[in-house]
Amino acid sequence: MNVEKSNPIPTEINLHQKSRLLEIAFSDGFSFQYPCEYLRVFSTSAEVKVMDKPVHGKEMVNISQIEPQGSYAIRIYFDDGHDTGIFSWGTLYELGVNYQKHWQEYLAKLEQYGVKRGEGRVTDKEGKVTIRILYFIHLAKISGKDEEEIVIPDSVTNVETLLAWLRKRGARWSEPFADDKVQVTVNRQFAEPYTLIEHGDEVAIVPRPN
Repeated sequence: MNVEKSNPIPTEINLHQKSRLLEIAFSDGFSFQYPCEYLRVFSTSAEVKVMDKPVHGKEMVNISQIEPQGSYAIRIYFDDGHDTGIFSWGTLYELGVNYQKHWQEYLAKLEQYGVKRGEGRVTDKEGKVTIRILYFIHLAKISGKDEEEIVIPDSVTNVETLLAWLRKRGARWSEPFADDKVQVTVNRQFAEPYTLIEHGDEVAIVPRPN
């Protein structure tokens, strides 16, 4: 995909702090989801650009504030104290279009410098991720209980993968737990498919009305 010459501009900017994602829709119809870690390690600030060794250890970084810079850019404040990156619309579009390429190059550079990227996931003392799931109406009948505390596998990282994992419990789980059949909240906040699921979270699953 090539960046268009029409210089697309954002039409919508949404920060999903629970998921540590910045979502931007552009005027040409494309939209991108930027992990906060990605934006942090590719910060436009001079101090990052002159570094030989890649920025690392930012798996859990989040964006605390976004500040408009005229009509051409935003300044992003990260919760690790970094606040000197100003991202123009063109830069953000390019980072979105070339996300996979940039990320693979970043991982290769980490390997070159012998730096390991940790998963950064919070666990209990035994290294497990335990969540509490609440089931409502007929979903409680399917599960045989109103709620349960359960250890989730490493593959379950967000709402979408949680539902996919639950559907694998058996045939009777497949249709009622389909993405379009349920509404999910995480810690009593309405969730999106990409909302992260973390250790200690309370996840409520409610059937959508017919």
